[in-house]
Amino acid sequence: MINIYQLLKEKKPLLIAGPCSAEGDEELVNIAIQLKMAGAHVLRAGAWKPRSRPENFGGFGAKALQWITMAGQKAEMPVMTEVACAEHTEEALKAGIDILWIGARTTVNPFLIQQIADSLRGVNIPVFVKNPVNPDVSLWQGAIERFANAGIKNLAAIHRGFSSYESNAYRNKPYWELAIELRNRMPDLPMICDPSHICGNTDIKKISQTALDLQYDGLMIEVHHNPAKALSDAQQQLTVHQYMQLLEELIVRQATPQDPVELSKLQDFRDRIDELDDEIINVLSKRMEIARFIGTYKSENNIAILQPERFREILSTRSAKGLENQLTRDFILNLFALIHKESILQQESRMNKQEVKTSKSK
Repeated sequence: MINIYQLLKEKKPLLIAGPCSAEGDEELVNIAIQLKMAGAHVLRAGAWKPRSRPENFGGFGAKALQWITMAGQKAEMPVMTEVACAEHTEEALKAGIDILWIGARTTVNPFLIQQIADSLRGVNIPVFVKNPVNPDVSLWQGAIERFANAGIKNLAAIHRGFSSYESNAYRNKPYWELAIELRNRMPDLPMICDPSHICGNTDIKKISQTALDLQYDGLMIEVHHNPAKALSDAQQQLTVHQYMQLLEELIVRQATPQDPVELSKLQDFRDRIDELDDEIINVLSKRMEIARFIGTYKSENNIAILQPERFREILSTRSAKGLENQLTRDFILNLFALIHKESILQQESRMNKQEVKTSKSK
């Protein structure tokens, strides 16, 4: 049985590639061999595809598992597929699939996750868990924990982006901060990026490079022998040639400098950052002290805590100031939204204390 942690040590980054769906035995064998020659380490292909509409292609099911395992044997590489229920899991184990992945639409359902986890008790197989469709780190973490509690030791997370109603350049917004939060909560958990599903098209170089720069452990990319005729997700699958070109262009950077002199320079920068962070905290503390004074003033003069016009003024002036200083508007807006929230809490706390004090004096 494959030890995913050992595989990740040997292959950095781990390159997972293959078609969205397994569409035939001969086609899959051919692309598996080509991907192996291109440098891929694991073949991915879907047997069952969860589709939004019933008329959409949903995969060839159990018979596709045989195509996947045969392609892996011919190309001499491990294979993985998606399972969405206990029945799928049992079929995949019977067929000899090496690695399982849990799709985003399954991760959202703790009942299904628990059923799959229960069906894997006593089975030593790697399980990769994609983030849920909605941006919920605890739900993602919980799904991984359910497999861990069932005795699965070889676990990894797949970051494939999150659905959003906001207009954006990606099919699924990356929300890198959510993946980083999961890594903070589970620091030993390998993290794989799925740029194909984040982008929703073949322009995946930027997202792939960002993932590598963030020290992700691998990339999971959809590659098809003839994307134009793919039965699912045709718009986001690369050709083998495009995949090879992408790998040539990506830069794998080291985590820390190996040269002691360069490491010392980096440490100097970090020391300065630490000093500035201390200054930021001290300034924020002084700001909140003034907020508490304002809370007392508002309580004594019967003035409401929330002043929408003042908050809009703060956002407008601070975002303009931020742009002048090479800070993005989104960063400033998010930062001052948090500062405003804490300021309101500080004022509210002071006003409550003032009211209790006034009540006792009466």
